[in-house]
Amino acid sequence: MEATGAALVTGASRGLGRAVALELARRGFRVRAGMRDPTAGAALEEEARREGLALEVTRLDVTDPASIRPPEGLRVVVNNAGVDKANLPVEHAPLSLWREMFETNLFGLVEVVRRSVPALRASGGGVVCNVTSCAYLTAVPFYAAYRASKAAVGALGESLRAELLPFGIRVLEVMPGPIDTDMLAASDKLPEAARHAGYEEAAQKLWAGRRAVALMTASPASAAAVIADAILDDASPLRVACDPLGAGQLEAWRTCSDEALMRGMLGIS
Repeated sequence: MEATGAALVTGASRGLGRAVALELARRGFRVRAGMRDPTAGAALEEEARREGLALEVTRLDVTDPASIRPPEGLRVVVNNAGVDKANLPVEHAPLSLWREMFETNLFGLVEVVRRSVPALRASGGGVVCNVTSCAYLTAVPFYAAYRASKAAVGALGESLRAELLPFGIRVLEVMPGPIDTDMLAASDKLPEAARHAGYEEAAQKLWAGRRAVALMTASPASAAAVIADAILDDASPLRVACDPLGAGQLEAWRTCSDEALMRGMLGIS
C-alpha cells in the first residue's frame, strides 16, 4: 500500500507506540497518536513539529469507547495499547487481575477495531495491525493472564483476516520480543509468584531468564521501522516479528511442534 491517508496508533505516549507513531508520520501518513493522558504527548508533538510531520496527539483510552474516534481518511490502525500486571500463579491470581488485563488488551482492542472498520472501508481499504507478544508462543510461567489476552488477540486477528479480506483490509499481527521500553524495564524483578509456597524456584529461574535477555533487546525505533515496513508490504504474512529474538521465537513456532517447543521450554528431554 502507499503511505497516504490517516493512521491511528493507540498507546502512543511512550515506548513502541510512540516510535510507531513517529515512523508512520515519517513515511507519509497523517498520524493520530492516541493516549490516555494527552499531556504525556507534549514532547512527541514537539518532535513531530520540528520534523515537519503530520502528527496530532489525542486522548484515546481503549476502555472508554467515547474516546475512540477514528480520523477521516483512515488507512492504518495500530492497536498497541496494552497492560501487564502482577506475575502470579493461576491459583493465586484473582479474577480482577484477569478482567483488568483483558479489558485493555482484548476488549479495548476489539472496540477500536469495531469503530475503525467502517472508516477503513470508506477509505477503500487499509491495514489493521495488532501488537501482541511472542511470549504467547512459549510456556512462560506466571504470565498466564497476559499471554492469554495476547493469544486471544491472535485468534481474533485470524478471524478478522477472513472477514475483512473482501473489503481490501489486511490484518497484521506484530509479535515483539524484548523491546527497550518502560514495560520491559518494569519486568526486571523477581516475579510476585515467589511469595507463594512451591513457586519460589520457578520464579527465580524466570527472573534469571529475564535478565539474560538484557543484551538482546531492540530499540523502539528499530522495531517501529520493521512494523512500518510490514504495514506497507501487501505481501506481508499475518504474523511478523519486529526484533531478532522475537523473530527466532516465531520461526521456532512455525517449524517445531507445540510439544517440542513446550518440552524445550520446560527442560524436559
